[in-house]
Amino acid sequence: MRPLLLSVGLVVCPAIAVCQQPVPATLSLADAISLARQHNPAYRQTIHDRSPAAWGVRNAWTSLWLPTVTASGGVSYAGPGEQNFLTSSFSQSVSTWSSSYSFLLDWTVNGQTLSQPGMRKAQLNAADADLTGAETNLVTGVTQQYVTVLQARDNSEVARQQLQHDEEFLKLAQARYDVGRTSLIDVRQAQVARGQAEVALLRARTAVDVEKLRLFQDIGVTAPVPVANVQLTDTFAVQTPTWRLGDLLAMAEQQNPALRALRERESAAGWGVKAATSSYAPSVSLSAGWSGFAQKLSDVSGSLALVDAQAASNDSLCRYANANWLNTGSPMAPCAVFYQDTAAQKAAIRVQNTRYPFNFTPQPFQARLTVSIPLWGNFSQALQVSQAKAQQQDLQESVRARGLQVQTEVSQAYLTLQTDYQAIAIQDTSRTAAREQLQLATERYRVGSGTFFELLDAQVAALRAETDYINAVYDYHKALAALEAAVGRPLR
Repeated sequence: MRPLLLSVGLVVCPAIAVCQQPVPATLSLADAISLARQHNPAYRQTIHDRSPAAWGVRNAWTSLWLPTVTASGGVSYAGPGEQNFLTSSFSQSVSTWSSSYSFLLDWTVNGQTLSQPGMRKAQLNAADADLTGAETNLVTGVTQQYVTVLQARDNSEVARQQLQHDEEFLKLAQARYDVGRTSLIDVRQAQVARGQAEVALLRARTAVDVEKLRLFQDIGVTAPVPVANVQLTDTFAVQTPTWRLGDLLAMAEQQNPALRALRERESAAGWGVKAATSSYAPSVSLSAGWSGFAQKLSDVSGSLALVDAQAASNDSLCRYANANWLNTGSPMAPCAVFYQDTAAQKAAIRVQNTRYPFNFTPQPFQARLTVSIPLWGNFSQALQVSQAKAQQQDLQESVRARGLQVQTEVSQAYLTLQTDYQAIAIQDTSRTAAREQLQLATERYRVGSGTFFELLDAQVAALRAETDYINAVYDYHKALAALEAAVGRPLR
């Protein structure tokens, strides 16, 4: 059980360590994007997906020019007994150990292998475009969430100022009530307004922390506790949009990552059509192989006895021939010679038995050249070509649809950016007027010529104007980030 827990810990702990990277107390946008490139799960999945595409290119080129090489080896055992094959029987009295090796080369060239390099390269380009698109989406998402945190922070500051104003209004109402210049209703109304401002400030501060949590989720790391301690340091200036829509559309046509990825996949589908069409062409295959074997008998005494028996049989035949057939007065045949080679034969058997398992006896070299010509495949080639062309045509339509979508996204983001930029100036004017209105209402109430309800109305208008101005500024920055994502490149 302890080894199991240890192995689980070794697997889980690295993943936890990745998610619990230390986060600095101050976080700039560049730091947030850098951390996101290291830890964002979706972005890292896209990085992982590129590796198989890169190996696919290497595999395509090596398959075209280099043979596959296979080395194999094995051992086998056969016990004593009788084996039957059809009407023949084979028996052995001892067990046999065998070992063998083989070294094979195989090279095949056809339409598939010829078209694979181009198709794999197009797929790699598509993976690169996907990676660029994932990075663009990552930068856009982190930037927009970073801006959202700043927006929530500024709204929290407005809520704090609102609470400060309500506390001052409460003091003013209490002072006027103490001298008998107003009723208790104004005091209670001021207390209610202060309580509402306190609740609004609590919610605004909570919103800041929640948006920070979402920012760290987009980055891909665990947020520190407490998350309120992390301060964002970057600020963004509002600049006049000087880009022209035609230039942005031209840039998006060339650089939008999603559109580029679809075009590369369309190119890969074109190579797929070539590969399917080449199925009508012949295929050439070349193979070569080397092999060897070694054997060992568990007991060589039977083989040694067989040598002696063979020598004795030959000697007996020799003596019989000398005594009966060749007795013509010529010299006798040398029968002793049959016993002279028995020692050498026995030694050869013993040496042969010691070659197991690695002293192999080589077998003859083998090579084969095969040419295959498809004659009739029950329309399988036509089916493959039709499927490949259909896939290519579908991708062509996808490219056209994505191009239209990119034009719409760029135009929409451009128009939104122009609107948000103009809204900033309008909201700034409204904010200035609301501040003056609040100041006048405060002075009128202070001198007794205005009512507390007028003061509350002016305060609500000032709060709305401040919030609208902040939202307009940060909507502009979000629209600019969306325009950069639609174009596919930074514009600042």
